[in-house]
Amino acid sequence: MTLDIVSLADRPDLARPLDEGFDGAWPPFMLWDPMGSLYYGVAHDLYPRFVFAAVDPADPARPVARAYAAPFRWTEPELPDGGWDRVIQRCTLDRLTGADTNMVSALEICIRPDHRGTGLSAVMLAAMREAVAKLGYDTLVAPVRPSRKHTRPELPMEEYAAQVREDGLPVDPWLRVHVRAGGRIERVAPRSMTITGTLADWRRWTGLPFDTSGSVHVPGALAPVHCDVRHDHAVYVEPNVWVSHRL
Repeated sequence: MTLDIVSLADRPDLARPLDEGFDGAWPPFMLWDPMGSLYYGVAHDLYPRFVFAAVDPADPARPVARAYAAPFRWTEPELPDGGWDRVIQRCTLDRLTGADTNMVSALEICIRPDHRGTGLSAVMLAAMREAVAKLGYDTLVAPVRPSRKHTRPELPMEEYAAQVREDGLPVDPWLRVHVRAGGRIERVAPRSMTITGTLADWRRWTGLPFDTSGSVHVPGALAPVHCDVRHDHAVYVEPNVWVSHRL
């Protein structure tokens, strides 16, 4: 399949389709990170050059993949522990204060469920790298959510990310795509996303009982969710892996 990859700045008519057709792409609880709305609520209007869609020329109004990125300023020697949440915070503050941004972070590359397993994630990453370079940036970073880590929720992310195959590439498929594209694994972002809710919230998001205090294994989660019945809340702190791409 030959696809066209365009930015929302070039195809503003794709704004609504980018919100449709991706049902089930993420576990429901992932949609409740409170930082997400600071970016996604304004991305189509304020960051169209950093929003991308892959479309089939035979059906150009229906994206088969989408990608979101955010420009921000970061001058510290290490990328932040806060990962995804911190990028959105910095991006928002930099926009409000008019700060000069010096790098771009990928926030999402999502393939429509019926097109997964076709290598499209690597195509979208390559397109993002190229677009960010054309915008004048020399660094693209990503708080990567390893695609198979949910099968090993109890394993610390540091140990998981360090696993490599005989050829030296990461065992995790999504990390492997980044490294093959020229990315370098920098470090773990131990609290990249934080999602909290009442026990009723978590029951609604997951269909699980959440009736016992302690660790709960939630399908799709990269680490256990911590449940506190007495205080009626549960907390999920997701680790990601920082990968940097020099462009």
